[in-house]
Amino acid sequence: MFALAAVAVVAGLTFRDYGLGWDDYTHAEYADLLLRMYGSGFRDQAALSFANLYMYGGGFDMVAALLHKILPLELFETRRLVGAIVGLIGLGVTWRLARRIGGAVAGLAALLLLALCPIFYGHMFMNPKDAPFAVAMVVLLMGLVRLADEYPYPSPRTILVLGLGAGFSIGSRILGGMAVVYAMVGFMPLFIEEYRTQGAREAVRRFASVLYMLIPGLILGYLIMGLIWPWSIIEPANPFRALTYFSHFFEKPWKEMFDGALVSVPDMPWSYLPTLFALQLPELMIALFVAGVVATLMSLSRPDMPARQKSILLMLTLAATLPILIAIVKRPALYNGIRHFVFVIPPMALLGGVAFAWLLSWLNNDERRSWQPVAIAAFCFGLLLPLAEMIRLHPYQYTHFNYIAGTVREADTRFMLDYWGLALKQASDGLKEQLDERQEVPPIGHKWKVAVCGPQRPAQVALGPDFTIGWDSHAADFAMTLGEFYCKGLTAPVMVEIKRDDVVFARVYDIRGRSISSLLSIPAP
Repeated sequence: MFALAAVAVVAGLTFRDYGLGWDDYTHAEYADLLLRMYGSGFRDQAALSFANLYMYGGGFDMVAALLHKILPLELFETRRLVGAIVGLIGLGVTWRLARRIGGAVAGLAALLLLALCPIFYGHMFMNPKDAPFAVAMVVLLMGLVRLADEYPYPSPRTILVLGLGAGFSIGSRILGGMAVVYAMVGFMPLFIEEYRTQGAREAVRRFASVLYMLIPGLILGYLIMGLIWPWSIIEPANPFRALTYFSHFFEKPWKEMFDGALVSVPDMPWSYLPTLFALQLPELMIALFVAGVVATLMSLSRPDMPARQKSILLMLTLAATLPILIAIVKRPALYNGIRHFVFVIPPMALLGGVAFAWLLSWLNNDERRSWQPVAIAAFCFGLLLPLAEMIRLHPYQYTHFNYIAGTVREADTRFMLDYWGLALKQASDGLKEQLDERQEVPPIGHKWKVAVCGPQRPAQVALGPDFTIGWDSHAADFAMTLGEFYCKGLTAPVMVEIKRDDVVFARVYDIRGRSISSLLSIPAP
């Protein structure tokens, strides 16, 4: 609990530091439309056709919008705070789940692995879609683990957890339905054991009885899904329409930097996800996760391990690996690093925590006990590596690359770092500070004009109403550019430079009196 409380304190002190993600403003608009729809008694249905967000749930967005009405915070500060709270819930559930599976050591280890995973920690503040979905999925996983533990007599609490997890996960992204596959395959060891010990007829009867007992949870899940994703229940086939829609690339293709080359996002190689997971997750998490997967696969053939435990470990392994394996085989359009796959990180932490608990247990005999302090010291050292990087990168933890990749210093020329443009908030704050220090004001009757290379909404929100934001660099007073490959380095005075670990994340140039044809280093898609 101390570790969780420490994360909560740090989050409470720093949540305002995080800027807007690329989709943040649009998600806030979606929340307003959803609340307007409910407030009008469903007469105003603009939310049901807004961009493509109507194919996603808006639970996180609505909660943030409602809290904004009562908290003394700006809207996007409220969204950062709600993101932190949701992330903390995910950490807490991960801790409890690992503790249930592998004991106190597994719980603490999994909690520390996830809390000190820069990718998860960074996304939980500013990602209104993928981070809440990851938390909902680990809640659903908790329900499935409890079901395996209690099979064939699930308790009311287990049915409640399953309903909540199913409703919030599928109500966030239709991909939550993948948990059905986790359950069907994961429960096979338990079903086989039931068949051997109870006989086919009794095994089928017990299975049917469990399905019957789960009906209240399924109804609860459907109601939650409909509440936070109303489009999904307007017509029964809508969730399947969403699944079909997202199974194909639906935008105009663009290129991103991957392994030093510009690659069109529909043509990313199969190695995209394995490479980025290997280079962006902390080394300790990778090692323990791989150990957990290997131990799980080996345990499936062990006659001395209970079938329930085999099913639980198999479900964790599927939750952590199956989405990645499907993407490797199907090769969908891939972009924005691993943000769409943040939901597999908590199961990875769970497997890692269980693996570490197994290691300490294996070392707990007379011949090997002297190695326990070595294992604990190595674990602590492994945690210090991402912690140091998280402090150094703050508030851009989501851009983390591990020491295998050479940290962000080496990764900067090979991969995209701040693809969502979080650094534009600090760049905007720096520009305002510079103008205040210089006591410069725009010409009477005019506003400062800022040309932005990157998402414009983060700069617009951070700069406020005294600035005009746009793409046109000809008539602009200042140019604000991300440190990504598609933004030019300009030959103009640098007013603000945002750097982490000697890597430029954003710059603001004074381009008054200069003719700048474009801020882009490559043609727009």
